[in-house]
Amino acid sequence: MNKPLVLVVEDDLPIQNLITTTLRAHEYHFLTANTGEEAIMETASHNPEIVMLDLVLSDLDGVEVIRRISTWSNLPMIVISARSEDTDKIDALDAGADDYLTKPFSVDELLARLRVTQRRLNMIQNEAAAEASVFTN
Repeated sequence: MNKPLVLVVEDDLPIQNLITTTLRAHEYHFLTANTGEEAIMETASHNPEIVMLDLVLSDLDGVEVIRRISTWSNLPMIVISARSEDTDKIDALDAGADDYLTKPFSVDELLARLRVTQRRLNMIQNEAAAEASVFTN
């Protein structure tokens, strides 16, 4: 199974390093962004397949980043946040996030959520390919 390109949006460098080291060790391709505006720009210019996003960023709230990206893309977004209130989770999911992981998290859970998201991506891509290969006369 090919590893997807993951955009990691995290302004806390130790956490960003943990995530990217984990991705590198498991042969994922990744990009990083430290701000919400940078995340939007990276998404538009590099077309990642999955976004992993912190909600607390220096310039924009992560929910706003999700809303903006969701207006022109349906790529899967996994929120990784210290915010653990139900309202925060609901706001992020309603804005377009596909999953929500609360800090602190285990590396195994992070990888499991990536695998789930990747399975969904593969299923969607396979369905699209099957539809494109059907000829109707």
